[in-house]
Amino acid sequence: MPDQILEDDAMIEDAVFVLTPDQPAAQAFTDAPAAVARLEQLYEQAVEFLSTHFSATVTGQKPDTRIRAFYPEIRLTVTSHAKTDSRLSFGHVAGPGTYATTITRPDLFRSYLTQQISLLMHNHSVSVQIGPSDTPIPVHFAVAGNPNVSVPQEGVLEFSLRDVFDVPDLATTNDDIVNGTRTHNPDGSAPLAPFTAQRVDYSLARLSHYTATDATHFQNHVLFTNYQFYVDEFEAYARAALADPDTGYTSFVATGNHEITTPDGVIPPHSKTPQMPTYHLKRTDGNGITLVNIGVGPSNAKTATDHIAVLRPHAWLMVGHCAGLRNSQSLGDFCLAHAYLREDHVLDDDLPIWVPIPALAEIQIALEDAVAEVTQLKGYELKRIMRTGTVATIDNRNWELRDQSGPVRRLSQSRAIALDMESATIAANGFRFRVPYGTLLCVSDKPLHGELKLPGMASEFYKTQVSRHLQIGIRAMEHLRDMPIERIHSRKLRSFEETAFL
Repeated sequence: MPDQILEDDAMIEDAVFVLTPDQPAAQAFTDAPAAVARLEQLYEQAVEFLSTHFSATVTGQKPDTRIRAFYPEIRLTVTSHAKTDSRLSFGHVAGPGTYATTITRPDLFRSYLTQQISLLMHNHSVSVQIGPSDTPIPVHFAVAGNPNVSVPQEGVLEFSLRDVFDVPDLATTNDDIVNGTRTHNPDGSAPLAPFTAQRVDYSLARLSHYTATDATHFQNHVLFTNYQFYVDEFEAYARAALADPDTGYTSFVATGNHEITTPDGVIPPHSKTPQMPTYHLKRTDGNGITLVNIGVGPSNAKTATDHIAVLRPHAWLMVGHCAGLRNSQSLGDFCLAHAYLREDHVLDDDLPIWVPIPALAEIQIALEDAVAEVTQLKGYELKRIMRTGTVATIDNRNWELRDQSGPVRRLSQSRAIALDMESATIAANGFRFRVPYGTLLCVSDKPLHGELKLPGMASEFYKTQVSRHLQIGIRAMEHLRDMPIERIHSRKLRSFEETAFL
């Protein structure tokens, strides 16, 4: 197909023109797989166009035209107020109107897109329009997956890349849709999905940077932890699972995208440890388990969940360590969060602290059942090792060194049973992004009662508790995997005017 040269309205006074690939007309589809296949075709053509021209540009002279290609989009129009099947919290629009979203990496999101489009077609008896959007693809994102192409730093070339190609624009890369502050697209249509293509591309690039694993490896169930000990146990569990074909797990991916399919597979050491080492115990259907060591602090917790959210996981859980706040607790006891005291502050601008973060019954039941299975304790006996209550999350790791009267009073008034630096952040971002969330922490110290973390005590504690705690998290995820999707993605996480896409 011939390329097109179009006038750029913003630069017409300077007689600057834009070279684009051929822009085909939008096509109507009534078959979801065919619609997704067309999305993939349009996206691949656009990326190939940008990559080819980019390679020629960085090795040659500055072209006389701008180079531009566009994300594909999904668009549909609903004309009826007819009530749809609302048992699912997604897959239907609120009322008549036109809805649209830009799409990136349709190959990565093939199953997700097929499911979402199928539901819309079924619930509203409409076709979807697939065609190019009017949103340019930033060249950085277009060449990101090409190992043979790299983007030079600004100043290396004799001209600025932004004079020729579109570059990432933070003015249009935001969370306005999920935060509820954007109800219409610039063309008047309503958002169809929670994230735009630019927002997704931005997070895919960040995920690769922070976790040192490709987004293709992430599974639908994500465990977050704040200690390396859990990583070691996760690898041991994964190797044992690979030895048993009945588990359904097919491979294990470590930092650096090293993948093994047998229990004795060799994983070479990674030359540079990423900020958030990530590991994936995979299944062919994507319903395996990903473990992310986010380290300590609410900032890391927000960063990880900000980016993993675009992958639309079915659930994420925090399984880390905490300070026990009750004298009746012992080191090694479990704390199942049913409420959160948010003093982490990193989400205050996106999700006001007056917004309640509810416990999700499906997650709570899965975690409690997993504790009972692993510990072999049931009913009233579970209270010997597990408390259910409020978990407080703060942003000051050394809060004990300040005047304790204020913090301790607030903790007591909130009825908190545990304190950490990540759990409320992960739960709040789960609420904000409509990703089911939960928290099961393990008491590693009791600062209010003189039991501080000491090296000798800690090593003995870790030795006996980490394995069991991780097994509980994995078992809970397996319970959730066996649930129907409509039970996990419940309406409790949906607002008045929601996007049709999950």
